[in-house]
Amino acid sequence: MPPGTLHHRVTAALSNWQLDDAEQLLSGVERDPSPYVAAVPADDAMEDAPNSLGRAWADTLRAELLVRRLRLAGFTLVGDPVSSDSPAEPALDLHAGVAELLDGTGVEADPRSESASRAALAIALVRSAKAAFDAADDDLQRAAGLARHARIELLSRRIDAAMDEAVEAASLLDPALSPSVLLVDTLSTLAGVLADLELMPLALDYQRRAHETALAAAADPEVLEPDAADPDVLVAVAATRLGELCAELGEGLLDDGAPESAAPYFAEARQLAEQALAQLPPDAHGIVPAQIVHGWALVGMGEQAAAVGPLRAAVRLSCAAADRARLASAQLALGRALRRQGDGRAADEHLVAALDLATEHGLPRVRRAALRELCTLHADLNDAERALPYLQAYLSDELDRVDERRTRWVELFGRRKSLLETERAAGQLRRQAYEDPLTHLPNRRYAEARLDGLLAAGDVPALAVVDVDRFKSINDAIGHPGGDAVLRVVGELLVAGVRDTDEVCRWAGDEFVILLPETTSEQAERALERIRASVVGYPWSELGLDVPVTISAGIASATRGDDRKTLFAAADGVLYDAKRSGRDRVVRLSAVTQTRAAASPLDAHFGPAPARRTEDAPQEEAAAPAPVPPSPLDDALRAVTAVLEEEPGFASLLGRPHAPLGAERPAEPLLGPVPETARVEDAEPVLVEDAVIEDAVIEDVVVEEAEPVVLGTAAGAETDVVWATGRSTEQVLTLVREARREHPDRPVLVLRAVPETLVALATEHGRETTMDAAASAAAVGPVPEPSGRVTVLCSGGADTPVAAEAAFVARIAGTEVVRIDDVAGSRTRNLFADRTVFDDTDCLVVVAGMEASLATMVGSLTDVPVVAVPTSTGQPSAFGGLGALMTMLTAATPGMTVSNIDNGYSAGVFAARVARRSGRTR
Repeated sequence: MPPGTLHHRVTAALSNWQLDDAEQLLSGVERDPSPYVAAVPADDAMEDAPNSLGRAWADTLRAELLVRRLRLAGFTLVGDPVSSDSPAEPALDLHAGVAELLDGTGVEADPRSESASRAALAIALVRSAKAAFDAADDDLQRAAGLARHARIELLSRRIDAAMDEAVEAASLLDPALSPSVLLVDTLSTLAGVLADLELMPLALDYQRRAHETALAAAADPEVLEPDAADPDVLVAVAATRLGELCAELGEGLLDDGAPESAAPYFAEARQLAEQALAQLPPDAHGIVPAQIVHGWALVGMGEQAAAVGPLRAAVRLSCAAADRARLASAQLALGRALRRQGDGRAADEHLVAALDLATEHGLPRVRRAALRELCTLHADLNDAERALPYLQAYLSDELDRVDERRTRWVELFGRRKSLLETERAAGQLRRQAYEDPLTHLPNRRYAEARLDGLLAAGDVPALAVVDVDRFKSINDAIGHPGGDAVLRVVGELLVAGVRDTDEVCRWAGDEFVILLPETTSEQAERALERIRASVVGYPWSELGLDVPVTISAGIASATRGDDRKTLFAAADGVLYDAKRSGRDRVVRLSAVTQTRAAASPLDAHFGPAPARRTEDAPQEEAAAPAPVPPSPLDDALRAVTAVLEEEPGFASLLGRPHAPLGAERPAEPLLGPVPETARVEDAEPVLVEDAVIEDAVIEDVVVEEAEPVVLGTAAGAETDVVWATGRSTEQVLTLVREARREHPDRPVLVLRAVPETLVALATEHGRETTMDAAASAAAVGPVPEPSGRVTVLCSGGADTPVAAEAAFVARIAGTEVVRIDDVAGSRTRNLFADRTVFDDTDCLVVVAGMEASLATMVGSLTDVPVVAVPTSTGQPSAFGGLGALMTMLTAATPGMTVSNIDNGYSAGVFAARVARRSGRTR
């Protein structure tokens, strides 16, 4: 008999409660001591060393046989009565049982003495097997033994002990273990134990892993031994068990009133069962379990008529094979199908049979399901007299289950000493999960989790992405071991150059990330510059390199609303800028101006970078003649021409559209659409002859017939605005498409958008999208060159979104923007002490709610135009911003205009117009 075959036959007999057959099979276990390939004991092993793994498996099988016989007799492994309905039943005298075993008596004694002897022997076998498994060096063998012992503890209703064994077995199942038949069996056994412990999500995860392992083992011929099970059978059995758990979880969701959540589990169970039936040979033992799972899934999906026939056949086959566990499941599934089909009498017959089998053979999940089905059946039939006992039994079982769960968790946490080995293994697994094995730095998984935690907590960290320049050439020069040494040194230099609160992680390959909590991009830039210098100055010749190693770094600082992907994309984008700019440098991204190199990967998130004019670039205007400076005569002549051509009344206003403001300034974007009638190309300038202007008196002015005023082509146009408030994402996308199709040369501004809309815009329009998450705004289309400067002041807090909106709109309108947040209290004096803030700006936007007087203070201390924006934040007595609005409107401060409440858009447009005009005259 091949190794392992006897073990599987004994296991099948035990599962079917064919205890006499299992005992007969175990009589020859000495000739086949190990169900799997066990390690050969060393030659120098001590005589009193623990038993071999083969003997441990034999003891485990004998112990389970004895525990099942005890269960039929009504006792647990430790001699306690199984049922709590008969408290008068005394516990077994285990001391007497041990004495009878030592004396060789008790075999023909009374049933209680025989049960005591069996309990004492079972305890001894369990302890012997556990000692052998604990001494084994093979973690998989230990895990397999522990999972089997957890099932033995469950048969004895020792919930706490079963939990201990399951926890330790799970800690030994390293995800890196190679696929094997033993691993598939161990995972399936552990999944069954977890399901009996009512930990269904965990059970489903382990059984899913068992199915994946079976697929991997079947795909690799070297994994399976020549005499092992058929690969198709191995996969089919694992799929059937996974489908059974899916169907059971789906039934639980149906009972909880969540049919939508249950449907995917029933669909998966049906698919798995059909796959198993297609893979199994016609006479295979796994055909019947697969048919039961398939019928169960059909019932869950409402196809009772299609399920009844196959389930009846499964009941007949299970009964003929004396497979009690399968028979109980088949009876339950058939009874459920008949109940939902309306055949109450037949359903009652099958459900009662399932309940009796489950109670007799210790199948807790089948028992609870049968009780619930019977209670529901008789309640639907208005038979309260029969429904009540089932309801009481079900509720009693549920209360016992809850109490057991609570007790086992309390005991589990109190058993620290027994779980020290498990904790050490779990700690090692955690280190492996979050630590890079080469540099011993945290890895990418840790960096992502940590960054998510910082952003979720409301922190605004800076993120630096660091890349080793030309790392491939380093590997080519000193080999891969030398390249590994370079990465370790770079990691050490990065750690040495940051604070204790900062965290350096290896992202992938030659790329590192640094998380800097509560750090601005400017502070991070200074720190990375120091690190860059230390990397260049390191004695790399000691590692065999002729040229120094250099690094490039990109830095981005988080703003409100950023997520991990957005922040990393920003930092990674400016890293590419550093690479293209020559490497060995640090580049940071400004959150407001978004200044970076052209053609950056970041363009997909924030739009194309504006083109920069360098000193070496050719200037087209250089070839043109120098412009003639304007004189007072020109202004006077234009005034005379306007008066002579003016039509009476409102005819001039109604008959011919006026050009928008800014049309006469080619370098400034138009502030509105240009009327078609006003577009005249190649127009000649007005000719004025014999004009003499003296002391503001015009004499003998002869004006020839004047041509219309020339409207130069503007560099841009006013943006189209799409307000996303109250609109769905698809509606916003549609409006943006229409605006872009009508005016491809203008940016389309989207305001007050939710994050999903912003992501959809960036996805659809790619690098044409400029985005600001803090402002909840985006612009699609070309962004004009900045002209002039706008400074946005904000008292911080809830005023920040309005300030961000004003800053973003001003930037899209064609100005450079500087934001200064948290201007309140003592920080206001520091701001006013630094006059450069006012000297270097063309227009100030002051956003304030509770600090409404901030706008009047700023306006009284500077001659720069001020746009005051009241916000709806503040005390309840502020009446939703009305108080701030009235404070600003009634102020006597000159040079200040007031926007309406929370209107950052209007403030940004107005400030941009002022700044563009001022910037043009510089």
